[in-house]
Amino acid sequence: MSESDTGMQNHADGSQLGSRRAMIEAIGLSKFYGPFAAARDVSFEVYEGELVAFLGPNGAGKSTTMKMLTGYLAPSEGVAKIAGHDMFHDRIAGSRQLGYLPENGPLYPEMTPIGMLEFFADARGMSKSRKDERIEAVVELCDLSTVVHKATAKLSKGFKQRVGMAQALLHEPDVLILDEPTAGLDPNQIREVRKTMRKLRETKTILLSTHILQEVEAMADRVVMINEGRKVFDGTVQELRSVEHDLDHAFHKLTGVV
Repeated sequence: MSESDTGMQNHADGSQLGSRRAMIEAIGLSKFYGPFAAARDVSFEVYEGELVAFLGPNGAGKSTTMKMLTGYLAPSEGVAKIAGHDMFHDRIAGSRQLGYLPENGPLYPEMTPIGMLEFFADARGMSKSRKDERIEAVVELCDLSTVVHKATAKLSKGFKQRVGMAQALLHEPDVLILDEPTAGLDPNQIREVRKTMRKLRETKTILLSTHILQEVEAMADRVVMINEGRKVFDGTVQELRSVEHDLDHAFHKLTGVV
């Protein structure tokens, strides 16, 4: 049995993950639409303090799996847990620990970033002092000070992504699930989002869906890869590279793309 099968993987800093708390758990997750399986028996864990890259070609089932993990979709089979909370039976408690940024996350175009953050803080029942403190913190972290009073519809895609990130961080969650946070951004915008994620990984557990293999190599402790709805790899970046001589070739080999 391999290390990745036992749950005792080595963390990038040399520590054993088996002694850490699993903050994200996919346990036999499947999602069926009639005879079509968008995800089938997907199982993996993300441990406290890890940044795990979630890879796969378009249509592989990444977004479906992430939506099941967040409680947005109910699984046909299996269990999704966030910080130990079953996201089907105890979604509210799990959501308190979770920040979720979906791909092209919905924003209110007529609202300003500050107005939207205040709206979400009020929806979460934050006190006035707590709301002010957290809005100030996420505006600084996501570098939004120059655009907080502009209509969201008028912001660049890069700034819209940062507003979405600020909303996901507003309630100070321990776990982040980020679906393609740099999709469609130019190189400068990607650099800014990566800078934010480097700050976040110091205190958060992160599952990051991405197509950018350089991003994986630069930031990920571990890689989980799925293809045609099934998990095909779970290991370190170094282990992925050993499949072929570089990550690009390893991705193609594991996903059957020629």
